Amino acid sequence: MAGYMDEIIAIILGGGAGTRLFPLTKHRAKPAVPLAGKYRLIDVPISNCINSDISRIFVLTQFNSASLNRHIARAYRFDQFRQGFVAILAAEQTPYSRDWFQGTADAVRQSMIHVSNYRYDYVLILSGDQLYTMDYREMVEHHKAHEADITIATIPVTADEAPGFGILKTEEHNVISEFYEKPAPEELPGKESEVSEEMQQQGRIYLASMGIYVFSRGVLRELLEANEKAHDFGKEIIPGSIKSHRVVSFPFTGYWSDIGTIRSFYEANLMLARRYPDFDIYNPRRPLYTNARMLPPAKVQSSYIQDSIIAEASIIVNSQISNSVIGLRSVIGHNTTIKNTIFMGADYFPWHDVSLRDPAEGPARPGVDEESYIEGAIIDRNVSIGKRCIIKNRDNVQEGEGPNFYIRDGIVVIPKNVEIPDDTII
Repeated sequence: MAGYMDEIIAIILGGGAGTRLFPLTKHRAKPAVPLAGKYRLIDVPISNCINSDISRIFVLTQFNSASLNRHIARAYRFDQFRQGFVAILAAEQTPYSRDWFQGTADAVRQSMIHVSNYRYDYVLILSGDQLYTMDYREMVEHHKAHEADITIATIPVTADEAPGFGILKTEEHNVISEFYEKPAPEELPGKESEVSEEMQQQGRIYLASMGIYVFSRGVLRELLEANEKAHDFGKEIIPGSIKSHRVVSFPFTGYWSDIGTIRSFYEANLMLARRYPDFDIYNPRRPLYTNARMLPPAKVQSSYIQDSIIAEASIIVNSQISNSVIGLRSVIGHNTTIKNTIFMGADYFPWHDVSLRDPAEGPARPGVDEESYIEGAIIDRNVSIGKRCIIKNRDNVQEGEGPNFYIRDGIVVIPKNVEIPDDTII
């Protein structure tokens, strides 16, 4: 599958304000949210592109993009002979538009002036907040073989899952004939598509759009110009194009998670810590790339750790950790217990002189002090938790907030840079 570098341009959509992932998006764009202890969400689509020999990549963003810009600048530098790039395109005022991005289609429309500076035959449009592995070359070959104008990656879902997605109905040769935006359960009969016998046995008989598209070059420009007031691909451009263009489904049956909520983010991370996770981060043929920080290895002293991920430069002393993800530079103090928790770690070590560390913002001693107990929580970067603290949603509250914490989807979230005093009970 040679020649893909010149044939395809990838556009990764950074998403909106990320309100459903708040407070994780309080200080950062949604694609910059940490993942699996050492990565960020944006690393998933960029790594899939690199592993698919696609190295001309635009990332469109407009909210809290500073940390995302910094991460991409540090992590993705292609050599001059390959002429690849990962470029941030932020919303900007131009003679053609004075508004911020109004939706996925509007973001691409406003960015086409930059994309058009390059030669390409196909545009691959991706989301910046999903977890999956895909060789996009296979999707493009499928697009060519079916002589498609637009190809949509689809995944079979059950009747219980279908109301949360845009559901597509296919006919012969994977041609999409109908589109339904988040149909109600009672509207599902008759919307089934042909799927494999294995998917039928699992009850996964409805095809959901994954928000991953391949457009032939002229088709994308034509649709964006003909529908100037259409702001969204999934709700407006795609449904309208089914009647006027050849739109086909690219069936995908691997692991895929749309990380759009606190609950889905929490479950996807803890899935990676399981003994046999659904998503393989250890595949040498499909590596997940990120910023190479050159950190020392983790150090564990007299501790019990079960079904957990421990990232580089962490120090764990005489503690118990189970079913958790422990991020970079996490310092876990004596006789601490952490269960079913995502602990994102820190950007600096607690013993670093405050006047010398980078970044300068954040508590003096990030990490967890001795004899604390944390369960069912997400602890964001640079959080300092004092001695004998208890963080656990004992009353099973689903939504709430208080001093220095939020509860979302039943999960306690401690925001970035917060300091929790000794003996605090949350």
